Amino acid sequence: MLGLLAAGILLPTAALAQANKDAAPKKLYCWNENGQRKCADSLPPEAMAAAREEINVRSGMRTGEVQRALTDEERAAQAEEEAKRKTEALAAETRRRTDQAMLTSFQTEDELRRVFAERVNLVDNSINTARYNVASLREGLVTLLRTAGERELSGKPVPDKLAGDIRVRHAQLLYHTALQASFERQRAELDVEIEQIMQRYRELKASDAPGARVALDLPPAPKQ
Repeated sequence: MLGLLAAGILLPTAALAQANKDAAPKKLYCWNENGQRKCADSLPPEAMAAAREEINVRSGMRTGEVQRALTDEERAAQAEEEAKRKTEALAAETRRRTDQAMLTSFQTEDELRRVFAERVNLVDNSINTARYNVASLREGLVTLLRTAGERELSGKPVPDKLAGDIRVRHAQLLYHTALQASFERQRAELDVEIEQIMQRYRELKASDAPGARVALDLPPAPKQ
């Protein structure tokens, strides 16, 4: 008796589930394969990564579209492009904040130039020290070479210690000469950097002037 009752309950439930399944709109999947359009009511494994359309069988209307899966190279390129976009956006925001900081922190060009004074003095001192070392090492090397030359001219052998000192002093001279050139290059680059920042400051000041802000339809600059 209980078995019949259970069967009586389960049969309508199963019938209802089947009816719902039959009532669900069936889909037709269409995709291109080797230049040919193919359609089926189920998607084969080889078409899973392909771009496809989903079409309602009853209405014949397209109900959805799935783009093809990206290749590893395309995913890498997409990630690189996204990283580039974020980096550029961050750089733009950093520049905006830097520009605003310049306007609010410095009232005149002289105030801004004083910020660079310490860097300029540091590089200048390094150049002067390098020049002194180069001159001193060159003078010492000339003395050692003269001594070695005089011994050779007099028919005497050049001692190993003297020859070793000449090699060491020559290596030191080459090193400090390269160091001097590096400091002088830094100084030239610093001059260019300062001039570029000063030019940017002048442009910001000009655009921040009341007349310019009205012409550009910008809000008034904040009071200091």
